[in-house]
Amino acid sequence: MTANPTVTRRNFLLGTALCATMLSGCSQGDDQAAVEDEPAAAPAVGGNVLVAYHSAQGHTAAVAQTIADELDADLFEVTPTEPYSDDDLDWTDDNSRVTREHEDESLRDVELTQVTPNGWENYDTVLVGYPIWWGIAAWPIDNFISGNDWDGKTVVPFCTSSSSGLGRSGELLAEAAGSGEWQEGQRFSSSVDESGVRDWVAGLGLA
Repeated sequence: MTANPTVTRRNFLLGTALCATMLSGCSQGDDQAAVEDEPAAAPAVGGNVLVAYHSAQGHTAAVAQTIADELDADLFEVTPTEPYSDDDLDWTDDNSRVTREHEDESLRDVELTQVTPNGWENYDTVLVGYPIWWGIAAWPIDNFISGNDWDGKTVVPFCTSSSSGLGRSGELLAEAAGSGEWQEGQRFSSSVDESGVRDWVAGLGLA
């Protein structure tokens, strides 16, 4: 994985829209099964947009790519220095990496290849994506959140999970960020098709 994953796209001005609604309680999994959520109402956003995400098994990456394509936004992958293997992600194994990290919070300080995206100061709106692990945002996203200055930015979280909703994941990330205008976000099923993501993006009123 590269240390500079920012993909440059043309910036554009954005409108404003209504705040989003979200569903409750997420559980472990970028790969579980459930009925697709209804698209949330649009949050208030504006200015230049970045879609930043961590993806464990490709589900969040696919959603983030669709969002970025629809908005013609920039894309930034939050990448651990030590990537997670399939065995690392086996949450049914008591000795797997994610299980040990879940049981011991001191192990969740995941080093990243790059914490701050290039041109960070130029983004007014950031959409932050992640899978849900044990009801919270996958912790590789944590150092991205705590390592950046969110002052003056509108932040829209989105997650992928196949069994439950966004829960308090966005709220907890907002607390860790300590600043920024955090909006209620959207949960997508790990099996969501592109049309479902595009419908949500259309509701943001940015196209």
